[in-house]
Amino acid sequence: MIAGLSSISGGSIQIGGMIPKNAREIMSFVFQDPTLLPWRTVARNVELALEFEGYPKPLRASRVDSVLKLVGLSDVSSYYPRQLSGGMKMRVSIARALATTPQLLLMDEPFGALDAMTRNRLNEELLVLKEKQRWTTLFVTHSITEAVFLSDRIILMGANPGRVLQEIAIPLGYPRTAELRSEPAFLSLVGQVSRALAAGVSVPENR
Repeated sequence: MIAGLSSISGGSIQIGGMIPKNAREIMSFVFQDPTLLPWRTVARNVELALEFEGYPKPLRASRVDSVLKLVGLSDVSSYYPRQLSGGMKMRVSIARALATTPQLLLMDEPFGALDAMTRNRLNEELLVLKEKQRWTTLFVTHSITEAVFLSDRIILMGANPGRVLQEIAIPLGYPRTAELRSEPAFLSLVGQVSRALAAGVSVPENR
């Protein structure tokens, strides 16, 4: 619904004062799968988003160089997807999403298929990028620790029908490093979110 791909059954959504379909120019997507084109190099995959947006070719080249440097992939710009690890493929997908300088980044379980160490490292890298670029992110995940590590606030969702169960603020400061995951405040928040999910607590009607 936020992306304007599904109709809204009730209420309304505004993004920067616009309805979703009018706000698509200020948002980008990162999906569960990197969705890279196997016949394009890393640089050409990142360039794809800029082509769709109609960027002039000279500007596309400089922008691709900039975002590949940002995600640490300048050295593999000429590689093809088959030559990359799972984590590198996902960084290419993130670079492609950032190429158009979005204000809102929609991420649908982008790290779910990765091993735990790679996933944790990309979580840390994502926060560094966010602090540099200052975009807003809506990040979907089934991992409680990932949600607590990345978020300023967590919206717990219920199913059938999809609905908001509870909102939990995450009052952890920045920068957030790997050491945070073992700190008592972090573990307490993980426990709080876990208990709320298990209980399926509903939000009061007047909230």
